[in-house]
Amino acid sequence: MPDKGIAPWDGNIEAGDSPYIVDHGYVHIVADCRGTGYSEGEALGVSGRGSGWAGDAPPDEYDLIEWIAQQPWCDGNVGMFGISQFGAAQTRAAIQQPPHLKAIAPIEFHLDLYRDLCYHGGVHCGFGHELYSGGGQFTSGWAPRNVVSEMMTKRPKEEFDRLLERALNDRDIRHYSVLYHLLKYPYKNPSHFDVMLNPLDGPFYWEKSAGTKLDKIKIPVFAGNLWGHTSYTRGALDLYRRIDLPKKLIMMPHDILDQRPWRSFHDTLLRWYDHWLKGIDTGMMEEPPMRLWVSGADKWRDEYEWPLPTTRWTQFYLRSWEGLSLEPELHSDEPDCYLQQPLFVSSKRDSLKYLTPPLPEDLTIIGPISLHMHAAIDQDDTNFQVILSDVGEGGSARSLTQGWLKASHRRLDEKKSKPGEPYHPHRQQEPVVPGDIDEYAVGLAPVAHVFKAGHRIQVQILSMDSIRDPGQHHGVFHLPISRTTLHKVYRDGKHRSHLLLPVIP
Repeated sequence: MPDKGIAPWDGNIEAGDSPYIVDHGYVHIVADCRGTGYSEGEALGVSGRGSGWAGDAPPDEYDLIEWIAQQPWCDGNVGMFGISQFGAAQTRAAIQQPPHLKAIAPIEFHLDLYRDLCYHGGVHCGFGHELYSGGGQFTSGWAPRNVVSEMMTKRPKEEFDRLLERALNDRDIRHYSVLYHLLKYPYKNPSHFDVMLNPLDGPFYWEKSAGTKLDKIKIPVFAGNLWGHTSYTRGALDLYRRIDLPKKLIMMPHDILDQRPWRSFHDTLLRWYDHWLKGIDTGMMEEPPMRLWVSGADKWRDEYEWPLPTTRWTQFYLRSWEGLSLEPELHSDEPDCYLQQPLFVSSKRDSLKYLTPPLPEDLTIIGPISLHMHAAIDQDDTNFQVILSDVGEGGSARSLTQGWLKASHRRLDEKKSKPGEPYHPHRQQEPVVPGDIDEYAVGLAPVAHVFKAGHRIQVQILSMDSIRDPGQHHGVFHLPISRTTLHKVYRDGKHRSHLLLPVIP
């Protein structure tokens, strides 16, 4: 137990404030899984050897929970606490079904390893590299100690050699020395090395993703997250939507979770555990199941269903002169253009921006968002990044959310797609025919926001990101394109490019 007079210590970076939790009648245990922190053994690749479905070792979470339940100071009721690394561990543990785990409260977590963490829209995300190598590690409770590559140790040599050769010949990687260097020296970051050898979705990610096993969760769930976060927002919303159990959902403002060490929001979570672990009637389960923070209005909103049943899916069309309107462009067939040079040539980010006129009244949006655009490029591939912003009366833009799509991953699964949520299988790359006009559906992380009267809605299309973009608090960077590329966006009577917003009356 840490001294209360000591400021940040390792446990409460993301696992919670031990003094506060203990003062409320709980034992708080912060564990290092094998191969991390002070624990011995090996962590296998991106999932860890004891992640519950690695297949060659007992799951660490299951064993730890059952050990806790047998201690003389435990009454047999165990819950879990924490965000990010400690949030993802909770869904893993619930899937393993340890008998003494009675409830979980995962916050700021992912469900789909490929789409949420490793490849946003098929575009390689540097989150895993930054986290392991130091850029984001200091904001995480994960402390890698002895991590080994799954691809190097578990895959047949012929398959491994083929995948490594493909990665080494990827033209974007070859022009980004940080990642190319990692392919040459995988021991620098074995887990992200494995990610680089698997640029498409498939069994490698399915077996490590909680989202493929949610039917195995049988206990109450309190899920929570931030709005507009490319890696985490969908995790909480999808978990809430897909389980039929006693459940709660909270979507919070950024300042609640962005601070490390994490000490906020504990009172609500302990009410949850007082109910499920101590049998105290806190009244929590009689309250509305969903609590949503709405930015712009800066207030909480209680709801009962996700997506909200009152949603009016509204198309805002891209127009000439950088316009964004409820009425489509019908006659101007000249496309808008932007040119993106590779990062090794210039750090300049070119883009297209489309804005509505000042809004005559407040406009509320709550839910997922997508941009459907018709575009042509002069290369066989590129990245599309889309940022949605609120532009105030003084002209300053407040970024709300973003999304990504690699052009060669544009294929849609129509059956799995929903309004505002285009679903790309990411099972193969289909090079673009230079000059051909293709349709691209880019999903953005869900938000809840009120555009105030007099403000303007802005959508920006570009191809390279910055750590100043929304959801980039860990310094995440996406693999940039390696060829100068001309992008043309069409918005005429035949090509009705539009932004799809979940408008709430």
